[in-house]
Amino acid sequence: MSEEEMIDILYKTEALEEGHFLLSSGLHSDRYVQCAKVFQYPEIANKLCKELAEKLNAFSFDKIVGPAMGGILPAYEISKILSKPNIFAERKDDKMKFRRGFKIEPEESILVIEDVVTTGGSAREVIEEIEDHGGKVTAVSSIINRTQGKDVFEVPYISLLELDINNYETSSCPLCEKNIPLVKPGSR
Repeated sequence: MSEEEMIDILYKTEALEEGHFLLSSGLHSDRYVQCAKVFQYPEIANKLCKELAEKLNAFSFDKIVGPAMGGILPAYEISKILSKPNIFAERKDDKMKFRRGFKIEPEESILVIEDVVTTGGSAREVIEEIEDHGGKVTAVSSIINRTQGKDVFEVPYISLLELDINNYETSSCPLCEKNIPLVKPGSR
């Protein structure tokens, strides 16, 4: 699937929006990607995840972990495709934690999957939780890469689609200067 086809899917499913958005990282942006809207459509989600799974075949791992909320569905889809178990971490007291009886075994190798990575904050919190439980993160992956080419992880990072979307600090946001209403669509 080409980059243009993937972007077309994002627009058709209304997963890619334009405006003035407050990201979970605290940054502002002129476009927002809500992958949950893509995952409304199982055939489309499966098609995208198959594309990503092909890129992940080069890595060895025992289990897949997705940060809640955005990583749960891609982790589940990729786990079905690659026949690997998957779990998720969720926020408790403002930190990513394993709950619901989910466990990481000592020395277990883990692939962390997110829907969208901008700063990598949520994924890094999950990596810390995995390491606190004795696991080893082999790689991080996402459907959408919004890092603008920055190295945000100490392990390999594999994404399906890289989008160059403007991010702004609150103090220097041109959208704020134009008084464009700020929308907070995130889940944190």
